[in-house]
Amino acid sequence: MNKQQRVEFVINTLNELYPSIPIPLDHKDPYTLLIAVLLSAQSTDVKVNQITPLLFQRADNPYDMVKMSVEEIREIIKPVGLSPMKSKGIYGLSKILIQKYQGQVPKSIEALEELPAVGHKTASVVVAQAFGIPAFPVDTHIHRLMYRWNLSTGKNVKQTEKDAKRLFPKALWNDLHLQIIWYGREYSPARAWNLDKDIITKSIGRKSVINEYYKKTEKK
Repeated sequence: MNKQQRVEFVINTLNELYPSIPIPLDHKDPYTLLIAVLLSAQSTDVKVNQITPLLFQRADNPYDMVKMSVEEIREIIKPVGLSPMKSKGIYGLSKILIQKYQGQVPKSIEALEELPAVGHKTASVVVAQAFGIPAFPVDTHIHRLMYRWNLSTGKNVKQTEKDAKRLFPKALWNDLHLQIIWYGREYSPARAWNLDKDIITKSIGRKSVINEYYKKTEKK
């Protein structure tokens, strides 16, 4: 298969496996999504979904959030990790949203990236999922799979995002990034990976990755 055929194979397989795509983080509007995505850095979606109801019970908008202290926010979000940085970020960005955006979440990646504790990936997820603006947020799953599928050199997430945007049609970006995440979790994880279940990598994967996999399994 040439590169274009590999891309089409990925799209078709993912559409078959995930015709309707579950949203990983529970939220009800752009603000609660922004907070949930910020909390998910170096944590699991499961853990974040356990904590956000407790936080949003107290404050599900920037006006209520700034009524709490950074310490109070930190106390609630402690289980998701990196709580000192995240609590300051949540308080700080809530303040800016009130002062600069009338309490609304801005719709541009650039404006979002200016907010405390909001990186490029977080901003991309928010514009894609909250506003339907095409973006291709790259997490560890997408970074790993784009390399395994020989669709990116995998040097860094910036390069992987560039390659994904070049290869996949813009109209599919918002669905595809979620489909790849689910596929990575279910069929192509970093650990306890079973290539026989991973139909995409098995069919189009980078030869060196596949050879390495078989070498490791032979040793066991």
